[in-house]
Amino acid sequence: MGVKKGDRVGVIMGNNSAYAMLQWACVSIGAILVTINPAYKLHELVSTLRVVNVQHLFAVPRMRSSTYIETLSQAFPQIRSQHPGEIRIEELPELRNLIAVDNAEAEKARLGRLKIRSLVDWREILLWREDAIEERRVAEIMTSLKKDDVVNLQFTSGTTGLPKAVSLTHDNLLNNGISIGRAMWFTEQDVLCEYLFKLFFLVLGNLAAWTHGACIVYPSAVFDPPSIVDAVVEEKCTALHGVPTHFLGVSAEVEKRRAAGEVLDFGRLRTGIAAGSPIPIDLMKSLIEKLNLRDLTVAYGMTETSPVSFQSTPADPIIKRVETVGKILPHVRAKVVDADGDVVPVNTPGEIVVAGYLLQKGYWDDEKQTKEVMKKDKEGTLWMWTGDEGIMDEEGYLRIVGRIKTHLKDIIIRGGENLFPVQIENALTAHNAIREAAAVSVPDKKYGEVVGAWIVREPGTSISRVEVRASVVQNMNHQNAPAWVWFIGEDGNPTELPKTASGKVQKHILRKWSRYLADKGVGEVV
Repeated sequence: MGVKKGDRVGVIMGNNSAYAMLQWACVSIGAILVTINPAYKLHELVSTLRVVNVQHLFAVPRMRSSTYIETLSQAFPQIRSQHPGEIRIEELPELRNLIAVDNAEAEKARLGRLKIRSLVDWREILLWREDAIEERRVAEIMTSLKKDDVVNLQFTSGTTGLPKAVSLTHDNLLNNGISIGRAMWFTEQDVLCEYLFKLFFLVLGNLAAWTHGACIVYPSAVFDPPSIVDAVVEEKCTALHGVPTHFLGVSAEVEKRRAAGEVLDFGRLRTGIAAGSPIPIDLMKSLIEKLNLRDLTVAYGMTETSPVSFQSTPADPIIKRVETVGKILPHVRAKVVDADGDVVPVNTPGEIVVAGYLLQKGYWDDEKQTKEVMKKDKEGTLWMWTGDEGIMDEEGYLRIVGRIKTHLKDIIIRGGENLFPVQIENALTAHNAIREAAAVSVPDKKYGEVVGAWIVREPGTSISRVEVRASVVQNMNHQNAPAWVWFIGEDGNPTELPKTASGKVQKHILRKWSRYLADKGVGEVV
């Protein structure tokens, strides 16, 4: 295919063996794996591909309701007549290869009917064989690789609405995977059931397992509780990762089957990682009782730290595994500081800052935003300012209590996924019936937080709650869609959005209003 060291290789797919093979292939030759959210709509996808100039794009034809390759061929019909390796699109100037990764015969037939001449079938690539010249070239490339070469780009939403690409290296990812596996006491006897995506898949899943000789099972391309339960039982899995929302879904599936008389053996299941949001103690106890996850660990981190910086171990008491995120990983430094960067006393809240091998190399081609969060202290140590507020106790256990910076306080964390209000608000105000919009977090038992939207209508127009939600779904992935909608000046609501003297919307007031109304069941989108 002509992929070279430093080339950006985009991937749009769920968890499967092809994704794992691409991870191996890219790091082996120094190509950069670009992890793309499969929930992206077309404009989000194009924007992401442009940010890092993806040259080779591997995609599944369909995932849930999204048809990526068909959508691209409709948006850029010229790819139907162009040759493989010779794609030319003005909006995507670097893209050259488009590869379909799928084993479903129905999808293969569907793609055939589209007649996309430039499209390459993944199965054809698997049949290619290196000749002696190519083998020598690969060997030369491998000897030139350096530990601080960037091998993965992960996207995180920027506060301006544009995506930022986090640049991660061999050193970042491999060492983080090793430490994570050690914290779970992984051995070659373990079998990990992994269905999560992005860095959870690449590092907490693949690298944590591979570096300890453990087996890994991909139960489904996306979260699917029946498939997960089947995989754990049939493959005798010993480990299961998840966010609290997903663990609730798996637990409910187990309850349903046992109530129907099905016998489920979780005798070998023992450990895993809960991350994304705090795990309630009742859920932890339930997972131990129902799934035998007695050694379940809890992890904390962020994309920019590869991602895990703190993690509990099976040796920690349950109360420490639910009230804290454990202790700092080996070869990593952390401290809790005030606004001036001075360390605060033990058991005092402050911002969590982290240093060590796990720090990203920087945001791709964005020195300004990199310098805003990565700063050197007086001794010359580079620290990542996380924006998270934490409290560290005398033993070094860290408790997360909130978010520090004003723009980070506005982040909505739905089921472990960071959603940025500015992007949602841009999608809302693109509708001709919406003059102003403000998106805030609303507490939710299932997802932790969901999106709530406050709407100021354009005079003389009409728009329903369902239509407000649909206006977001049309342009963004479904996670961003408001679950609650309230209209300013209607239904007894205030007549204006609360604003500062300079005109800035006061989100903290809106969050209070939202919690009050949601508790009464007012404003839910049904």
